[in-house]
Amino acid sequence: MRLGLATRGNTHLEPEDVARAVERGVNYLNWCGYDDGLARAVRDGLVDRRRIILAMQLESRDAAGAEREFEEGLRLLATESIDVVTFYYVERESEWKRITAPDGAHAALEGFRSRGLISLIGLTTHQRSLSVPCAESGKVDLLMIRYNAAHRGAEEDVFPVTGRLRIPVVAYTAQRWGALVEPTPADPAGFRPPPAREWYRFALSHPSVSVVLMAPANRRELEENLKLLDDWRAPHANEFEVLSAHGARVRRHVGTFW
Repeated sequence: MRLGLATRGNTHLEPEDVARAVERGVNYLNWCGYDDGLARAVRDGLVDRRRIILAMQLESRDAAGAEREFEEGLRLLATESIDVVTFYYVERESEWKRITAPDGAHAALEGFRSRGLISLIGLTTHQRSLSVPCAESGKVDLLMIRYNAAHRGAEEDVFPVTGRLRIPVVAYTAQRWGALVEPTPADPAGFRPPPAREWYRFALSHPSVSVVLMAPANRRELEENLKLLDDWRAPHANEFEVLSAHGARVRRHVGTFW
């Protein structure tokens, strides 16, 4: 299933919650380096490692730091390999230059890949204008970018490139940090914003998106999101129109996109 699960510092998922998600069909787990419920679920064998794609966000920019961080990740997750390692939140060209320098983190990951410890190397960024030349450099196999009904610029300036290069895209912030499930001053009378699962449906419906990450704060939010798996389909035309219109209102009223 293309609905993935991510944890972050302010989520409170237990290992059993992560196992529940995998049991329901989620098979892409995005780990951000914390010893959290996701890490414990993998380490303690609550999820079948063979059933999941395990992704790790790497903060290091230099080779020495990347080696230490990756090896610590293997230890903390008690796994022999990690499927996807993504350079975490690369927001400036100078960071990318450091990563790809001869003694940069990219060289370290290529070394691990040559030993069969990594399958794909990716880039996570908020900056679409940076993601495109990084993708075209041939140094990344995957892009992780924000994409949602209020923030659709990737449709014009990223997806055509990833489609041409056949690079998978992992999308995050499908709810626009929760704003899409909230009303705006411009909503039509009687309008109720669709629930979270519909915004994941919206993002997943784009053919250029391979995986959409959810990051529920707790078991209740997780179960609500997992309802999407009981009725997976692309939005009908009228549903897509409603989602798109609310996304446009959110973009106008919520504020600056950083």
